[in-house]
Amino acid sequence: MNTRFFCFFLLLLPISGCGLFMDQDILVNKYAEAYLTKNNELQFRFKINEDYLNGEDMFKVKVNIHNKKLAEALGTEEIIYGEEEVLNGEYIEVKEDGGNYIHMDPLPLKIDLHIAELEKIIAGGQAVSIEVYNGKEVFGTGNLTNFSSEF
Repeated sequence: MNTRFFCFFLLLLPISGCGLFMDQDILVNKYAEAYLTKNNELQFRFKINEDYLNGEDMFKVKVNIHNKKLAEALGTEEIIYGEEEVLNGEYIEVKEDGGNYIHMDPLPLKIDLHIAELEKIIAGGQAVSIEVYNGKEVFGTGNLTNFSSEF
């Protein structure tokens, strides 16, 4: 019985383990943050590590909000970012100069959260994840853990 489980585990490891090695790598961590503006809006900013884009020309970015309180404050659990606007589903073009910086439009907070509480939620590492993908594959995921504000 243990041998069957071990063999099954070994067969699944290449499939399920692929994402394990990409976590945090799709984002250049020093450029990844959630930024609170003075207008009480939250902006997600990050730089995509183009090494994981597999030579693709176009991609999409999905921001997943896993923290219930933060999702309520933003009014959504998922934001898909395209070329110009949030939720339009268009693709982002890969820039040849390596400047794949994403500054999403700030989202107004529908529920006020204290700055210290926001920082604690985001810095915990499990509240916001980023997924970079196209119609064929997911290039990688990463958790957003940096927080800053204008205050």
